[in-house]
Amino acid sequence: MKLTVLGGGGFRVPYVYQALLRDQGSPRIDDVWLYDTDPARLKAMAATLAQLADGHADAPRVTVTTSLDDALRGSDFVFAAIRVGGLAGRMCDERVALDLDVLGQETTGPGGLAYGLRTIPVMLDIAHRVRRLAPRAYVINFTNPAGMITEAMQSVLGDRVLGICDTPSGLGRRIATTLGLDPSRAQFDYVGLNHLGWMRRVLHDGEDILPRLLADERLRDLEEGVVFGTEWLRDLGVIPNEYLYYYYFNRDAVRSILDAPQTRGEFLARQQQEFYQRVTEAADGSAVSLWREAVANRSANYMAEAKGAVQGEAEADEDFRPDPAHHGYAGVALAVMAAISRNERATMILNVRNGTTVSALPHDAVVEVPVTVDANGVHPLTITQPDLHQAGLMQQVKAVERLTISAATTGSRAAAAKAFSLHPLVDSVTIGRKLLDGYIDRIPEVAAVFNSPRS
Repeated sequence: MKLTVLGGGGFRVPYVYQALLRDQGSPRIDDVWLYDTDPARLKAMAATLAQLADGHADAPRVTVTTSLDDALRGSDFVFAAIRVGGLAGRMCDERVALDLDVLGQETTGPGGLAYGLRTIPVMLDIAHRVRRLAPRAYVINFTNPAGMITEAMQSVLGDRVLGICDTPSGLGRRIATTLGLDPSRAQFDYVGLNHLGWMRRVLHDGEDILPRLLADERLRDLEEGVVFGTEWLRDLGVIPNEYLYYYYFNRDAVRSILDAPQTRGEFLARQQQEFYQRVTEAADGSAVSLWREAVANRSANYMAEAKGAVQGEAEADEDFRPDPAHHGYAGVALAVMAAISRNERATMILNVRNGTTVSALPHDAVVEVPVTVDANGVHPLTITQPDLHQAGLMQQVKAVERLTISAATTGSRAAAAKAFSLHPLVDSVTIGRKLLDGYIDRIPEVAAVFNSPRS
């Protein structure tokens, strides 16, 4: 089977390839195509994967290309993880908002809307190419903002597009392991949108263990206990997705990011430049060790503003060992591919078409909920409906997402201005319009959305 990775020169690729190396099922992915617009990044990533494959006689063949059509043609699965505008665009996503004392973050708040505006046209073009060149392929989308992008692509490919994020499943695993339980025996009751959801129950051998954790002193050891504080988690009675920190503690988050010497995007831009340069110059087969070093440092600095750390100054874990066969989005992606291609029925949390799952949202909205996946596709599970504050926030953010999709596909400045102004982390028409103007002025790919002729 052929897997195409869009964004094939990116940091996520070795995670996926390691998962494929460990997969012994049949049929399996034996042909991996890496597509990227940057030949130098492709070369560096090919060197990294070649070293990972050393010693694996049946390692999937890797082909690198800058031709999108060649990469897509005949694919069985397409893994999409691209960044339109690169890290330069991400830094502008952050700084345009921060200059107006609004949250500057790549997926949550106005930065996520700017990211979506410039990404949706590109991903829709990819969707049309997939329909033409690989009509039987499933698209596994990790391109952010994942829920918004998945919803836009479904207008072309329907349910053959699904979005993945490792945050909800990772949260469920951490809850079980914090209590010393086997996470593979747990079932998760989760509801939300991408980067906006709540873990409401964790069933382990039929028992909901979440109340036990909320009453336990070990709650402070949970990553979300550090981010939100144990008092707020106990008040809520659920464990929120960590990205809800930006909603529940918005002023704290903005102040922390403003006080930091650099944003997350600025830190990653410097780190990635160093990594690719070092890999290009290395002649001693050290690409994998350089990648692991860089990933460890990235992980140590993840959401530093929510953990009382300074972006770029957290210490990397010397014992860090990526294990994508069991953790992270690579494991989720592999499980999806195995479930569809081999009918290895699996339950996981994905971004999928709502249908009747969440009654407060439209039928064709993309939501993040537990599903079962098998050879017949993706099937959302019946869930308890979200409570009022959860449903209300989901509705407002979903309305903003749909306005952003409309703006990106029609070039409507009015729809974009409404999206920015109605976002709950902006809550000002004046600021919303300034944000839109700022992104148009500073990010060429955003400006192009409103300047391109429409058929």
